Amino acid sequence: YYLLYFLFSRYLSYNKISYLKPGVFQDLHKLEWLILENNKINRISSMTFAGLKSLVLLVLLNNSISHLHDKAICREMPRLNWLDLEGNHIQSVGNVTFSSCNMLTVLVLQRNSISKLQEFTFSPLQKLGELDLSSNRIQTIPSNLFMDLNELLQLNISYNPILELQTDLFDNLHKLKSLSIEGIEIANIQRRMFEPLKNLTHIYFKKFQYCGYAPHVRSCKPNTDGISSFENLLANIVLRVFVWVVSAITCFGNIFVICMRSYIRSENKLNAMCIMSLCCADCLMGVYLFVIGAFDLKFRGEYNRHAQSWMDSVQCQLVGSLAMLSTEVSVLLLTYLTLEKYICIVYPFRYLTPGKCQTMSILIVIWILGFVIAFIPLVSKDFFRNFYGTNGVCFPLHSEQPETMGAQVYSVVIFLGLNLVAFIIIVFCYGSMFYNIQRTGTKATEYSSHIKKEVTIAKRFFFIVFTDSLCWIPIFILKVLSLLQVEIPGTHFGIVLPYNYEASALLWVSMYLLMVFYTSSCFTMILPCYCTVNLCRSTISSWVVIFILPINSALNPILYTLTTRPFKETLLQVWNNYRQRRSLTNSQSAYTPSFTWLDMWPLQETNPATSTPDYLAHPSEMPCNVGKSELLPVKTINGT
Repeated sequence: YYLLYFLFSRYLSYNKISYLKPGVFQDLHKLEWLILENNKINRISSMTFAGLKSLVLLVLLNNSISHLHDKAICREMPRLNWLDLEGNHIQSVGNVTFSSCNMLTVLVLQRNSISKLQEFTFSPLQKLGELDLSSNRIQTIPSNLFMDLNELLQLNISYNPILELQTDLFDNLHKLKSLSIEGIEIANIQRRMFEPLKNLTHIYFKKFQYCGYAPHVRSCKPNTDGISSFENLLANIVLRVFVWVVSAITCFGNIFVICMRSYIRSENKLNAMCIMSLCCADCLMGVYLFVIGAFDLKFRGEYNRHAQSWMDSVQCQLVGSLAMLSTEVSVLLLTYLTLEKYICIVYPFRYLTPGKCQTMSILIVIWILGFVIAFIPLVSKDFFRNFYGTNGVCFPLHSEQPETMGAQVYSVVIFLGLNLVAFIIIVFCYGSMFYNIQRTGTKATEYSSHIKKEVTIAKRFFFIVFTDSLCWIPIFILKVLSLLQVEIPGTHFGIVLPYNYEASALLWVSMYLLMVFYTSSCFTMILPCYCTVNLCRSTISSWVVIFILPINSALNPILYTLTTRPFKETLLQVWNNYRQRRSLTNSQSAYTPSFTWLDMWPLQETNPATSTPDYLAHPSEMPCNVGKSELLPVKTINGT
């Protein structure tokens, strides 16, 4: 008999048992453990376990049980403490199924096909400490299902297609310490649901954003979405430093460009107006990052207490719309600049170049359209819900989370409609420009100098388009994956960025290839002499928002102005005039002339090679109706 006890405890698993006749265990009165896992048992009744008066643990894991009889399953097992029915095919559980399981403390019904639960199914289980209902087909949970489970410590209802949770569902679970509701979209989530759970120490959600509704819980998973963490709005030290670096470079760089553009005398005024408008849009991205950095400091160490109120706040909505305004105006302006360059190079003899009034009208329309795109979601809350408050940085990429139909259609129209069309136009225009330049250079050598000037400008704009492409292609991919309902897990990686745009271009190419073709869970990439990138396969979209979009606004001043020849020669002219003034001051200390910008560029002293704009002439500086002779290279006095 002693040997039979050990046999039944240890060796009835992984057999092909399909049927247990009633009374098969009736002589095993002292048996405490009965493990029947990984068999083919398809039915049980209360009489199946007759005689097991001392049974404490019953494991029926991974069998084929499809139905539990209405009679009490524990009637012949009054001391049963642990019942494991995981991995069966049970479809429903009645009110009397566990009516005699008064001593039960652990009940596992995980991975079944349960779709219906009676309201008082678990009422007899007064001592139940752990209940696992995860991975079933439960859509509705009766409001009184957990009402009598006063001793419950752990509850798991994860991965069920639950449509809605009752607000008072957990009100009587005063001793609950662990609650798992992973894999469930809680459309009606609110703080009221979790406030009665005073002893709750661990909670598990599908989304990090839900943690804000249970601020009193010590541990919440997931504890980050790639940007924010349980403690901080910006989870990573790299993020916290990078947001200030990029915001400073973006703001001050673009402001510097705006100021210097007005003093570059050889610059075409209409072109300068467009570039300064683009710098204003990019500067808004810097302001956006400054605000995010400021609130990160404000919430440092206790972000989860303020997370939900922050994402629902007016400040978050406004700063999100500011980022959207900056992004869309930048895209539209870049498209316009590309089209203008395309027209001037491909059709140089036609009356197509816009004048001053037309250019100003186009810029006004672009800004109005940007404001409309950015602020429409703030007007209709019922239609868009919390469009900007889906993450801590308030940027509405919506790459992972289910949206309302309005928000989904709107984000698709913006990211896969407007922005994708703009990107295609830019790629087409530059392809046509380079083809036309190459063809023209072989047929009309007499104005090849003019074409070379246009190539210089085209190359500069190409680098701008190139960086924009690296920004937007990953976003297009993420949005398509979200529409195809491909789950995009969270991301944790750190980046140390160079300040020169060649290295940055190499970095973005590498990041793009990694994001498109990543296959492993984690990997590290080291770019020699430039940076180190550590990637883990998780919320890539969040890191796209914080790293890729702003860096383009930070690089634009470098590409637009700081690397151009007029800017370099203007700085050289300023430096030369400064040295001349110092020498004059030292030699004639009694006389100090006034310092004006006019004196900085004295026309009689200026070298024609530096004052004449022909080396970087924009086609709009030359009216499109001029004769061919006017497109010839401008000769200097010496005839060179």
